[in-house]
Amino acid sequence: MIKQWTIQTTKRDEFVDITSLVQSFITESGVQEGVVVVYCPHTTAGITINENADPDVKRDMIRRFDELYPWYHSLDRHSEGNTAAHMKASTVGSSAHVIVTKGQLLLGTWQGIYFCEFDGPRTRTFYVKVIEG
Repeated sequence: MIKQWTIQTTKRDEFVDITSLVQSFITESGVQEGVVVVYCPHTTAGITINENADPDVKRDMIRRFDELYPWYHSLDRHSEGNTAAHMKASTVGSSAHVIVTKGQLLLGTWQGIYFCEFDGPRTRTFYVKVIEG
C-alpha cells in the first residue's frame, strides 16, 4: 500500500511532525508486522527521524544547518539562489524507514518522523509505503 500526502509549509526552514499521519496509514493498512518507508520527492526538502519531545531540538537543528550552509554565499552559482536548501536536503536525506510491529511504528521514546522543509514556504508532497512481512 502506498499513500501520498500534500502539506503546506509555512517557513523557509521548518520541521513538520508527520508521525501521526504515518501511523494512521499503518493502522488503515491493517499491516501488523513489516516496514514503512517515508519518501520525499523534492530536492530542497527531506525526511528525518529525531526527537519530538523538546521543540528546542528542531530550532537548534535549523540554526545549526544555517550555520553550516548559509543561505547566501558569494561563490554559489546556482541560478535559483537556493544552494543552501539543496545542501540541507542532501544532508538530511530523502527517506526514512521504520519497523512496524503489532501495527505500530517501532520508534524510540523520544523519536518522531519529520518532513524537513528547507526552501519554503511551499506546497509539498511525500509518500508513505507500508510493506508487510
